[in-house]
Amino acid sequence: MTATQDNRRVRIGAGAGYSGDRIEPAVELAEHGALDFLVFECLAERTIAIAQQARRKDPQLGYDPLLAARINAVLPAAIRHGVRIISNMGAANPLAAAQKTAQIARALGLEDVRIAAVTGDDVLDVVLQGDFRFEESGDRVASYKDRIVSANAYLGASAIVDALAAGAQIVLTGRVADPSLFAAPLIHAFGWSMDDWNTLGQATVVGHLLECAGQVTGGYFADPGFKDIPDLARLGFPIGEVGADGSVVVTKVPHAGGRVTEATCKEQLLYEIHDPQRYLQPDVVADFSQVCVAEEAPDRVRVTGGCGTPRTGTLKVSVAYVDGFIGEGQISYGGPGAVARARLALDIVRERLALTGVQTSELRFDLIGVNALHGETAGTRAAEPYEVRARVAGRTATAAQAVLIGNEVETLYTNGPAGGGGVTKSTREVLAVQSILLPREHAKPAFSFVEA
Repeated sequence: MTATQDNRRVRIGAGAGYSGDRIEPAVELAEHGALDFLVFECLAERTIAIAQQARRKDPQLGYDPLLAARINAVLPAAIRHGVRIISNMGAANPLAAAQKTAQIARALGLEDVRIAAVTGDDVLDVVLQGDFRFEESGDRVASYKDRIVSANAYLGASAIVDALAAGAQIVLTGRVADPSLFAAPLIHAFGWSMDDWNTLGQATVVGHLLECAGQVTGGYFADPGFKDIPDLARLGFPIGEVGADGSVVVTKVPHAGGRVTEATCKEQLLYEIHDPQRYLQPDVVADFSQVCVAEEAPDRVRVTGGCGTPRTGTLKVSVAYVDGFIGEGQISYGGPGAVARARLALDIVRERLALTGVQTSELRFDLIGVNALHGETAGTRAAEPYEVRARVAGRTATAAQAVLIGNEVETLYTNGPAGGGGVTKSTREVLAVQSILLPREHAKPAFSFVEA
């Protein structure tokens, strides 16, 4: 049977758009979405570096911190309705994530759940031993060697497809390209070839529309009075009804909050796209330039026209490294003259940091609500704010130097100006990320089962 003769539809739900996303919309999808697959996309550029740090402290950690809560909440409904789960919640430790999921399945009384872990994205050893340069700065990676925390390649769909073909009901990965998490179940379900570039290009369109979950159902789209979206407190996450040709209808559970419209889909389609004709992915170079978006009915939008060309010979690798520390302090002023007192507070801290010799490579003095976003040239106000929050933040080479920044803000309590309150201060390590291009043969994706 050819793809054009195949009238099946595969229903994929987006259970998360980032690591800290809400959990109840995913449960709603598992219970009421009539899904075939539920995908949780939970990794950002720095998320996996943070996970690598957690794994260094405890070899049994390094997976998504909400994995247990999500699996506990959604697994009973998913198993009951035959929904297969795919997620990059494995982060820096997919095997440990799979083992934890197996423990949860046993605790829930769910037997014979087939759980697969996809590995191969961790290419730190290859990167440290090679002679690479960062794409962004041109610096030699070797010059950062002592500061590098992690190096993870963006894998494609292949190992997930293999795991699904082997019968996996849950597939947990590390760093996999966001659209590939959604393309994989479609490749598996429809038997697409991994060199069917046009179909894989359209599959990338599907993944890109769904990967950020509530964004395409109106969440990030909402702007009161301009783009009104109903019932955002109960925002539903999207469902993609996908045909054998890769065409998709984006929809949601009928009773869920939010809205799927031509406009919400178009905004998401443009999200993070640089060259719409060459959206570089590990599976394909996708072309979005001929995509058509058409509203069929309320909360039903058909998207077609994605295509593609052969994938490149390299994979993007995100390399995370320690890049100093940030010290920060904030204090609020209210009432008449609040802005003048806050400006005086910033002047005092500026002078104190110079007097005490705090060494910074970057330093900011902001009045939140006045100049923190757009600077002093943003225009004048009709009336001066009645309350303002002063913030000082600086980057330092050591944690000890960073602590001094927040401390100086705190001393404004008693050392003036008048009326300061609500001080907060913090010190945190900076994880910066740059990328390299790695010949794809150096990444070796694979999967293994952990039986529940």
